[in-house]
Amino acid sequence: MDSFDKIDEKELWIEYKQTKNEKIREYFVKKYAPLVKHIAGKIGYKIKGSVEFDDLIGYGSLGLLDAIEKYDPTKNIKFNTYAMTRIQGAIYDELRNMDWIPRTIRTKTKKIEEAMAKIELQKGSPATDAEIASELGISLEELQDMYVEVNPTTIVSLSEIYYQNMKDGENIEVISTIEAPSHKNPDTVMEKEEVTKILAKAIKELPDKEKKVLILYYYEELTLKEIGEVLEITESRVSQLHTKAVMRLRAKIARFLGDISGF
Repeated sequence: MDSFDKIDEKELWIEYKQTKNEKIREYFVKKYAPLVKHIAGKIGYKIKGSVEFDDLIGYGSLGLLDAIEKYDPTKNIKFNTYAMTRIQGAIYDELRNMDWIPRTIRTKTKKIEEAMAKIELQKGSPATDAEIASELGISLEELQDMYVEVNPTTIVSLSEIYYQNMKDGENIEVISTIEAPSHKNPDTVMEKEEVTKILAKAIKELPDKEKKVLILYYYEELTLKEIGEVLEITESRVSQLHTKAVMRLRAKIARFLGDISGF
């Protein structure tokens, strides 16, 4: 059968897992190719042409193929949801391997996140721009410029803040499970519930507009332009709020792990 449109998709998945039928595989690749384009487009927009769009699609397609092979149709998870994580992960992994972010930008990102974490630890609430600027010894205008510069380092979403699995080198999602860095405490493994609790608390404590941007961007899947229209602010302001929100969350998680990371 060349066309599988009339067959229940779950049944088709089960058949593919049993037979590894190449035509079924090709059907799934074609069906979900638009998802790869959609995700590559969102990431491409955020990194502002630093990597060719066709390359992002290529990386994402590898993630789709990986998702097709590893998807378990017996679990109560839609393939679309499962594939999104794999596609995004494949693109982010390749970007990391390319080391496409200049060292100076990584350094600035780390400085801001460290300042955020330090201020939050001292006052018990989110750091203001004025406090961050004061901690860094720069003006508010210089801090705003830094936010624009470091924006590409915040392309990761809430479920894609990766740490390295020290046993086999596999990248794992912080939201799923975390292994403490070997030089800190190699025998300690933090449970998913702990991390989820930290993230939930951190998101709850975000300034209202930053929280709204995250919800609209990651859960409602609106573009930055659409979010700007909803919140009645400029697209550049939305981008800045997104950058600050992700940096706050990363600083929170990094402080929790005892090891602030530049990316």
